[in-house]
Amino acid sequence: MKDFDHLMSVWQGQPRQDQLSVDEALKQAKKGIRAITSQLYWGIVAMVAVLALTFVIMFFFVFQSWLTYMGIFIMLITMLLYAVMIIRNYRILHRRDSTLNPTEYLQDLKHYQRNRAKIAGWFYYIYVLLISLGLSLYFIEVLRNTSIYYKVAVYGLSIIWILFLTFWYKKRIFKSEEEKLNLIIERLERLQGQFE
Repeated sequence: MKDFDHLMSVWQGQPRQDQLSVDEALKQAKKGIRAITSQLYWGIVAMVAVLALTFVIMFFFVFQSWLTYMGIFIMLITMLLYAVMIIRNYRILHRRDSTLNPTEYLQDLKHYQRNRAKIAGWFYYIYVLLISLGLSLYFIEVLRNTSIYYKVAVYGLSIIWILFLTFWYKKRIFKSEEEKLNLIIERLERLQGQFE
């Protein structure tokens, strides 16, 4: 009986997990999702602008080599695929209200998290590789009559920019978004656990 009393005192001495306020948890979730959807929205706007510019270059500028057109086409298709993925992810987050059905909303967030993991994983590297290939093919003709120093400068800056996007920017952006999303999902799961 002494062991039971000791076990009871230890169990009762455990700090209780604070109950989350439903209103506060949903308000924080909405604020976090608003930040993520805002970032996605401006990504869509930027991607549409770049797609329009690439389209104008491809169809209204005259180039001598088919390699230049191939490079622009590769970049156009790659950016179009990325824009479709961003729009799809935006719609996943933006289409539901967390207050109407929190369980479905939580499932949507988890679905979005899996999609972003794909983008952060293999697709991002394929995207950078194809954009790099397209730029290389485009630069063959565009830089043909320039000095060697100018070519080295353009190719060098392009390589530095691509490495920057691949190894520093990607980690920073996706990690920040992942932390926000994990916090939102954790809060909603705790809230859901309170009512089960």
